[in-house]
Amino acid sequence: MDFDVPKERFAGKIREVVIGATKEKGGTRGSSIVVGGSDGFPFHRFESQMPHMPVVVMDVVDTPRLVPETLLGSMGSFVKEPVEWAKKCENEWKADALLLRLASANPEEENRSVEECESLFKEVLKSVSLPMLVYGCGSEEKDAKLMEAVSNAGKGERLFLGLAEEKAFKSLAAASMANGHGIVAFSNLDINLAKQMNILLLDFGVKPENIIIDPLMAALGMGLEYSYSVVERLRQGALSGDPVLQMPIICDSSCAWNVPDILEEDPKKGDILQRGILWEAITAYGAIVAGADLVIMRHPDAVALFRQTLNELTGGG
Repeated sequence: MDFDVPKERFAGKIREVVIGATKEKGGTRGSSIVVGGSDGFPFHRFESQMPHMPVVVMDVVDTPRLVPETLLGSMGSFVKEPVEWAKKCENEWKADALLLRLASANPEEENRSVEECESLFKEVLKSVSLPMLVYGCGSEEKDAKLMEAVSNAGKGERLFLGLAEEKAFKSLAAASMANGHGIVAFSNLDINLAKQMNILLLDFGVKPENIIIDPLMAALGMGLEYSYSVVERLRQGALSGDPVLQMPIICDSSCAWNVPDILEEDPKKGDILQRGILWEAITAYGAIVAGADLVIMRHPDAVALFRQTLNELTGGG
């Protein structure tokens, strides 16, 4: 007697979002990527559609001061040159998309000018053909000017700008809307706040297909299980039919390199570099199993390990 496996059906579906614009769409990117589109739980392809696999966004930080020494030493001196770093992400490490962090603009630290950061963005944009996300420095006043400049300089490229927060989203939303870009909505491990952020953006005029949710990913050993539950519940809410939550989710697993257990010199815990690579890959894996559509990663060996696991998870080997 044949056994029919019970299949769960949901009322909702994750909205598809496009990042990057090719020449045919008015941009210069070599390709666009589409994320989202699932109508069931992650990798439950026996009962639901999962048209797009999770994508790897490799990040480039515009100041080596924010890159841990372990990474600086293992990835090479080019990490001090953002343009060369970006080229590596595309040409050698085969990232799906690129995130440029303009952290040096922070007025309380290096305080690089908007003009300098805009110039760097233009160089990176010209040097790679990957779809791009661009994050500011976290200063509301500085980012308002910075993201406006980036938006104008990247007109037609369908960038995704971040991070929009509850008390600082209007200038970023205006910058993204002005030139057809998208926006990354940040909330601090709070499902209600994640929903509220989307409501605020939608009320401001941002189209739902231009929003990606960042619910804050905690690394292994620093609250990963709580982040997992938040991402999972966001996904459940979306599938249950809540249209305000039906946007793709992005999780930043590069945060793993800031975990004290990684940086601690302890022979009993093994090699620091290998520890960090495993930590980042496991954090990224936890994110996609919970429901993330994009993961931000930094070390190429962690990316390779993550891709291998993803391949096995999807039946590729």
